[in-house]
Amino acid sequence: MKISIVIVTVLCLLYPVIVNAADIPVGNVKTLKGEASIIRNGTPLEAITGADLFQNDSLKTGADSSMSVVFRDDTLISVGPNSELAINEFQFSPAEGKLSFVARLLKGTSAYVSGLIGKLSPQSVRFETPVANIGIRGTKFAVKLDGDD
Repeated sequence: MKISIVIVTVLCLLYPVIVNAADIPVGNVKTLKGEASIIRNGTPLEAITGADLFQNDSLKTGADSSMSVVFRDDTLISVGPNSELAINEFQFSPAEGKLSFVARLLKGTSAYVSGLIGKLSPQSVRFETPVANIGIRGTKFAVKLDGDD
């Protein structure tokens, strides 16, 4: 009986930590020009400077808009006008050896400046597009997708 009470008590104490682990922001909006949105769980939210970003969010900019974001590891990504970028994966726990960053540019333009994940574990960073994947071996690059808007 005592053991089950202890187990239940420990689980109750850990529950907020386990549940909130997915709610930890991976970064935030640093700068914003024009109208842009954050797509979260299929719902568009107005992007504002300082807004938190989470894994699986997408960034979408309007015709005369741009946005830059900074991630917890100091990675910087900017997206230009008429762009859409998905944050597919972000893990930054260096003490636990969990380092991973995967973003996908769906349309438009984007610039990338590597943060700590790219410096500590470049093989753990991937930038995807509909036609190619970019493995990070340097620290900066820009991508432009041409096609129908």
